[in-house]
Amino acid sequence: MTPSNPNRIDGGRIGFIPVEPAHYPLLHKWLKEPHMREWWGDPDEELGHIRDMVDGKDTTRPFLFTVDAEPVGYIQYWFLGHHQNEQWTKDHPWLLELPSEAVGVDLSIGDAGRLSGGIGSAVLERFVAMLRGLGHETIIIDPDPANARAVNAYFKAGFRPVAALEGRTGSDMLIMQHDLKANETL
Repeated sequence: MTPSNPNRIDGGRIGFIPVEPAHYPLLHKWLKEPHMREWWGDPDEELGHIRDMVDGKDTTRPFLFTVDAEPVGYIQYWFLGHHQNEQWTKDHPWLLELPSEAVGVDLSIGDAGRLSGGIGSAVLERFVAMLRGLGHETIIIDPDPANARAVNAYFKAGFRPVAALEGRTGSDMLIMQHDLKANETL
């Protein structure tokens, strides 16, 4: 059972739309926002990665997330096994310590005015439910530990640090895994 929160966004209000080329201008606008650029990097480069996903050159699955049918942010999931190769594990050996069938999630709210309102954790809970419905059991997220707002939202959504990897993934990455029982109370 999860604690009651009067400010909590009902999951039924949240939707996911696969990214299409028509969404590129909105995504580019969001990626240029300081709160996104700080964690995502160069907007043109990031949009190029998203285009590769849409074009099938990258196996990552990109989505817009909506609240009450209004696009509010971006979310994607990627296949950890596709990164368990020499190119990636050279710089990220921890990848080999997680199951190859695991998926990773990344997200960001597009409009800075909507930050810290409970949207991120509610969207993440709904997205995790969708991923579990697709058969994914191991779901991770890898925020920069300096991004306290994100780490807090992920914690609220049921993600917990992977203790065996703490301090071994670099100073800019905290590996968190979703725990179905994380938010249960007695």
